[in-house]
Amino acid sequence: MLIVALNGSPQKEGNTVAMLNEALSEAKKMGAKTELIHVADALKDQKIPFCYNCTEPCEGKCFQGKKLGEAYELLVKADGILMGSPVYFGTVSGQLKAFWDKTRALRKDYKLLNVVGAAFTSGSGRFGGQETTAKALFDMMLVQGMTIVGDGYLEDGCGHQGAFAQKPAEEDASGLKRSRVLTRRVVQVAEATKQLRIR
Repeated sequence: MLIVALNGSPQKEGNTVAMLNEALSEAKKMGAKTELIHVADALKDQKIPFCYNCTEPCEGKCFQGKKLGEAYELLVKADGILMGSPVYFGTVSGQLKAFWDKTRALRKDYKLLNVVGAAFTSGSGRFGGQETTAKALFDMMLVQGMTIVGDGYLEDGCGHQGAFAQKPAEEDASGLKRSRVLTRRVVQVAEATKQLRIR
């Protein structure tokens, strides 16, 4: 069982990472292997950081032999993906959007079909756009054919859309708790759906 977290923030020690680190710690407790990808790092050696549909269908020319290609190689091995983003004007960060837009080649080959996904978002305020950002994350995952779960777990109630935190996330007890609960759900559903994923 491999759980991969995507840090969509340009910061490596910010609010989104605090949530994802809490989540990955929980996944490890459940026996999963874990990896953390900083999407800003994965995009560093891209000549053009955003997708401009250079080939149809996508041949993945932009990421072959690059850091982005290494990140995608790890991503396609995942049983569960924890997608994290700070709220930027009510939606995901530009870094995460650029990273995900370039996954067109993965979509063409069904690489993320039935991978379990979940949304982690953090904002400056308690109601600072986390829900609209989570919905953007859901759309990104759905277009890849992923299976989305919320933060419901038998011992913790049916939950909601995902894990939402308020800045500073490392001091947001509720946000950190929901990060743990959401991760338990991801691991549980990923275990139950292993046979559905294409490897």
